[in-house]
Amino acid sequence: MKFWVGTYEIDINIASQAALERAVEDRFNDDQGFALATLNMDHLDKLRRDSAFQTAYAAQDLVVADGNPIVWMSKLAGRPVDLMPGSDLVLPLTRLCAAHDVPMALVGSTQDSLERAADVLHRQAPGLQIVACIAPAFGFNPEREEARRILHQVALSGARFCFLALGAPKQERFAALGRELTPHIGFASVGAGLDFLSGSQTRAPRWVRKLALEWLWRLLSSPGRLAGRYARNFAVLPGHVLRSVVRKQPL
Repeated sequence: MKFWVGTYEIDINIASQAALERAVEDRFNDDQGFALATLNMDHLDKLRRDSAFQTAYAAQDLVVADGNPIVWMSKLAGRPVDLMPGSDLVLPLTRLCAAHDVPMALVGSTQDSLERAADVLHRQAPGLQIVACIAPAFGFNPEREEARRILHQVALSGARFCFLALGAPKQERFAALGRELTPHIGFASVGAGLDFLSGSQTRAPRWVRKLALEWLWRLLSSPGRLAGRYARNFAVLPGHVLRSVVRKQPL
């Protein structure tokens, strides 16, 4: 499924969780790195305004659908995809790491949150190796010296997979740099996924998510921070819906 932001094209190239797990397993078996991004409406809005984010997205090897509007528009375009929020991928990818003896690093959030998330992951995936937990300093720039230093630290730890909890667009830009400097490491951008595990943030209840109202839960939980973001998301939604219908892709 393809989305367009002006002349820039984004391709959701992984349609299901089973396909994602196969792709990640293949990369593990071949000792190859990758970058995984989860496309949502906020990303589509940022992509139209941020050329550096466009460059970072072009470096993502695996792109999945994060957000019901993305899933609905994919159906309109005749290319249905599964809903795969980054938060829902944390445990499946962790269990793949444990099963394939792939050491893991956690980067982002706060040191306390990462360490508590690591405890949960160890309990959920026996045999898992978490070899680094790194919380960047406030004001972290994903392309400057600290980013390179962190990537060097991750590589020295022996990690072959790394969860990024930096938020968009920082995590995708950091992953793009990682693909350049540490091509043997896999990076998965999961936003608040680790904070949900650690309890640092509270995710919407499952029944709210089933009703496709997680966005409303988040808005009511933090209106000052999210009102502007969701207003911009809703503003660009009609254009993407129209393009999904007009540019319907034949099977």
